[in-house]
Amino acid sequence: MDSALSDPHNGSAETGGPANGTTRPPSTPEGIALAYGSLLLMALLPIFFGALRSVRCARGKNASDMPETITSRDAARFPIIASCTLLGLYLFFKIFSQEYINLLLSMYFFVLGILALSHTISPFMNKFFPANFPNRQYQLLFTQGSGESKEEIVNYEFDTKDLVCLGLSSIVGVWYLLRKHWIANNLFGLAFSLNGVELLHLNNVSTGCILLGGLFIYDVFWVFGTNVMVTVAKSFEAPIKLVFPQDLLEKGLEADNFAMLGLGDIVIPGIFIALLLRFDISLKKNTHTYFYTSFAAYIFGLGLTIFIMHIFKHAQPALLYLVPACVGFPVLVALAKGEVTEMFSYESSAEILPHTPRLTHFPTVSGSPASLADSMQQKLAGPRRRRPQNPSAIYEESNPKDPAAVTESKEGTEASASKGLEKKEK
Repeated sequence: MDSALSDPHNGSAETGGPANGTTRPPSTPEGIALAYGSLLLMALLPIFFGALRSVRCARGKNASDMPETITSRDAARFPIIASCTLLGLYLFFKIFSQEYINLLLSMYFFVLGILALSHTISPFMNKFFPANFPNRQYQLLFTQGSGESKEEIVNYEFDTKDLVCLGLSSIVGVWYLLRKHWIANNLFGLAFSLNGVELLHLNNVSTGCILLGGLFIYDVFWVFGTNVMVTVAKSFEAPIKLVFPQDLLEKGLEADNFAMLGLGDIVIPGIFIALLLRFDISLKKNTHTYFYTSFAAYIFGLGLTIFIMHIFKHAQPALLYLVPACVGFPVLVALAKGEVTEMFSYESSAEILPHTPRLTHFPTVSGSPASLADSMQQKLAGPRRRRPQNPSAIYEESNPKDPAAVTESKEGTEASASKGLEKKEK
């Protein structure tokens, strides 16, 4: 996981020096300011929109968009897993040919990037489809085993509109695969970040503190203690970082002197900020105090990172500044408002947002929906003790207001009730 902000001014973020060994010309102050400002803006977009979409994701009914909940155990293990992955990549780049490794990784992220970008643009593209667009539903289902031991591996629902979005995303994917252009890299990076903030949910604030605290140590160690993270970030040709050229004003779109920001510096604080937004909504006060506080804290922390990096001319672990800001500011606000207990007792995974159906039991069923409905109807129509009702009540039950809800059994009840009424009238 790459989570270091690299300094373009001293060359640590460059994609490589010139072939003849000459040094690059110094960047202009305007170019540096443009690069830093663009990275800051690109980092804010997936956090803001990903947090909003995380609320809709928690309320949604689509199984393919269900969030992945991070528990305290997951949070405690994550820095260890990330460290092993980072060190493994570093050793791979040292032992094996960098060209072949990047080829395999490019194909892997080519597929992932297309899917992530398609999921990102789908809500926006739906607004441009005409009302009479022929939209059909599809389902991709892979199962393992048979009978009672059958287990779902993949269950993905999509429609024709999603296929159109997938086609548009494939164009960006081919562009990235052939050219490795920095714009295509950023499109995939933004899509990965937004999907991460939307679909990765912390179950409570304590888990968020454990995760951010662990990655705080991880980031500081691998950036200041070794050259592993910076080496992997510069060698790893995959959209795991956002880049922006500081020589854009001089060279245009073909610029090649990049400042870069790891996606970990976006997603990790972003899922914590999204958690605070859902906490704001659970308070039902029609205010987003903690969300805006943490969002402003992120801007402050990343701005401080850029300032320190520019002063010392060295790559900085952004989480060193982001974690204290994103955790400390909301906690101080909670102390001032007397809501610390509510903040740390809030459970995102156990919340029931408005209009959110929750199942507490998942029965094992088989057969078509029609047969399932018949079996349920038979159970409901089974013998049970009922209080005696007068004929008018029976007649009202057998004549519902919705004609479509009348079944054959109810028609029989209606006929018998009518005969009973006729006899009593005689």
